[in-house]
Amino acid sequence: MFVSGNRLSAFITGTSSGLGRALARCLVQRGWMVHGCSRRGCDLPGVYDRPCDLTDAARVPDALSELLAGVDRLDLVVLNAGALGEIRLLAETPLADAKRVMDINLWANKTVMDWLYAWGRPVAQVIMISSGAAVLGNKGWGGYALSKAALNMLARLYAHELPDTHITALAPGIIDTAMMDYLCEAADAQAFPALQRLRDARGSARMPDPAAAAERVLSVLPELEDRPSGSFVDMREILDPEAYAALYSG
Repeated sequence: MFVSGNRLSAFITGTSSGLGRALARCLVQRGWMVHGCSRRGCDLPGVYDRPCDLTDAARVPDALSELLAGVDRLDLVVLNAGALGEIRLLAETPLADAKRVMDINLWANKTVMDWLYAWGRPVAQVIMISSGAAVLGNKGWGGYALSKAALNMLARLYAHELPDTHITALAPGIIDTAMMDYLCEAADAQAFPALQRLRDARGSARMPDPAAAAERVLSVLPELEDRPSGSFVDMREILDPEAYAALYSG
């Protein structure tokens, strides 16, 4: 990471809730200069935030130029903003719904990466928040799994184009956010068996809250830089190898 004086600088998307908000809070508490953007905005003290719809590609460059005016480098970028979509059969998923998830989870991140490329200032590390769903391909995860698989390739491709930036597509594991209210309570676990694993994990250490998950993400950043840029990494491989092996062996 780049170090300038005593402060490191970060840019995080999706800072209004969940993991993005927790990461922003954690980094501010550690003395970082944190910039964020999200559709609903972020009111955390110490976070320089600008409400922004990242799917509006025409407006994103101006929004980021305004938000990051005066910033001469970024030590960490976390592309966290994302959408789940509905758990349902892919054959029954309207194309418009799948495209919406793809716009948020893939193309919005391309828009940000294109801006960073044109910005031309040092960016040490980029973390694209991916998911095990990108690899597991469980029944019902349709548009979400497709978008995260494509995001993994996005990381690999930009690793060629930004050789001075280390890029990782990182699956942070399951986190107890508002998304889990739907996955653990409303979605049909009988029709989509992979949901039962989430329901069994809720309330246990296997499904941390956003604050604990943010600490875990930050703890693995140095190790990620030892992997080839552009890699997909499931954080459980580092922190809980047995759980990782059990998850991916089936």
